[in-house]
Amino acid sequence: MLCPSCGISYYPRLAPAVITAILKGNQVLLARARHFPETMFGLVSGYVEPGETLEDGVKREIREEVGVEVRNLRYFGSQQWPFPHSLMIGFLADYESGDITVDGEEIVEADWFDADHLPHIPPRVSIARKMLDWFKDEYSHQFS
Repeated sequence: MLCPSCGISYYPRLAPAVITAILKGNQVLLARARHFPETMFGLVSGYVEPGETLEDGVKREIREEVGVEVRNLRYFGSQQWPFPHSLMIGFLADYESGDITVDGEEIVEADWFDADHLPHIPPRVSIARKMLDWFKDEYSHQFS
């Protein structure tokens, strides 16, 4: 940005956050954050730490919050985030290994859900919902 008064260039700070749909066959891993309503589940997300790549941030957040390992990360899309200076970057990832073990702090519950039986999920304005709608379109009745 350029200040119209003095002409100085300003480069705003940006805090990238990542959100990931973890796929396992025709299922997606959904998690309930402590601050979510009791019936709502969403995708695993978190902020990228300084010095991390987006991909490293995805893998770390998933490992810390739900205890599984992922592979084959793919970019899905992005969305402005309602906190100052934030950008949410969406990824798809394939499950690699591990059992779901929630951290108990940020995430209090998590499980695998198939496309035809999703719980209450985030509203349509969010990238999480766009990703879950994509998942439903791609995987609904696929393995019947």
